[in-house]
Amino acid sequence: MTDADTTVRIDGNTLRLPRGVAVRFIRTLRLPETGTHALPPGLGEFPLRRVADYPDTVPGQWRSRGGVMLPVYLREAMWLSFAGTTEPAALQVGVGKVCAVSGRPWSDRLSRKPQNYVVLPRQPWLDGINSGKGTVRQFVAVPLGMGATVEGQVTGEEVWGGVQLQSFPLNEGALAVWREEQRLRAEREVRSRQAAGGFGAALPMSAPAAPGAAPAGRPRPAAAMGLGVGGSMRQEVYQDDRPATDWSEEPAGRVYVHLVTPPEWRRITGEAPPPSPVDRAAYTNAGLPWFDYFDQDAEDLAPSDTLEGVKPVGDWIGDDHEPWQEPSPGQVKPLRDAPGTAVEDGDW
Repeated sequence: MTDADTTVRIDGNTLRLPRGVAVRFIRTLRLPETGTHALPPGLGEFPLRRVADYPDTVPGQWRSRGGVMLPVYLREAMWLSFAGTTEPAALQVGVGKVCAVSGRPWSDRLSRKPQNYVVLPRQPWLDGINSGKGTVRQFVAVPLGMGATVEGQVTGEEVWGGVQLQSFPLNEGALAVWREEQRLRAEREVRSRQAAGGFGAALPMSAPAAPGAAPAGRPRPAAAMGLGVGGSMRQEVYQDDRPATDWSEEPAGRVYVHLVTPPEWRRITGEAPPPSPVDRAAYTNAGLPWFDYFDQDAEDLAPSDTLEGVKPVGDWIGDDHEPWQEPSPGQVKPLRDAPGTAVEDGDW
């Protein structure tokens, strides 16, 4: 792949955007809509399929927008993992073409006031919208048409749904400086290991490891899904500490991610959707870990005024009657201070 390549590809269940950006969509537990919580665990990856591979069964509007699709249950929660990103990038994340960081409308340009992107690989993941100081509100899937999505509450309309991603690389000068810094860092690590009696070359820099995962017919309108918000969790959205001039003025690549109900997934692809998420009580009772991440060298962005006012999905579709099981203190773990067929883009 050349630096000028704008092709987006699926590698397993990972979206590969140009210049080394990796994005996975992770299934997780839905948090209560009251209180502030630790980061919930990963329960496996959502499967991804190219829209272009199902021209006879996807809705025509999806074909025009291109991109990929994944199956998600009503009120299921997800987070985005950026583990495996190999070079710095400014990644815009849209929910129904509303920026999940700034709350502003989708833009083809980077903005600093307010910041409308996350900085990779420093930002290891994103679990929700930037709606509080040092916190986010969890991404939760809901149908379009009832006004519960972030898009519906911010814009007053529900037209787009899904998730939109667009990445901007460093410009050539800043990238050359970064690559030289990484080369020198790797040399220092090799010398340090050799001096200590170790062997082997240093590993290339990447994002911090994310919490682990454990049919034919005529096209018809699909049950479109978008993202609303659920509970609040402790997570910072980091402020960019680079000069704005370090970033390219043009995006390297973009992709539209359609959210599909499980029945539609089966109809479109012929595949069985993943099982519904495990309930919280079973996960907590099994003693599996939750997470708390903090980077003392990074500065948290101020919350978006627009996103602070977004109401949780429970206000629209009723309370969650599943009992909440709080993890024990010992279950909350502190965390650190390729190729395939191209994904087609479309009009959106």
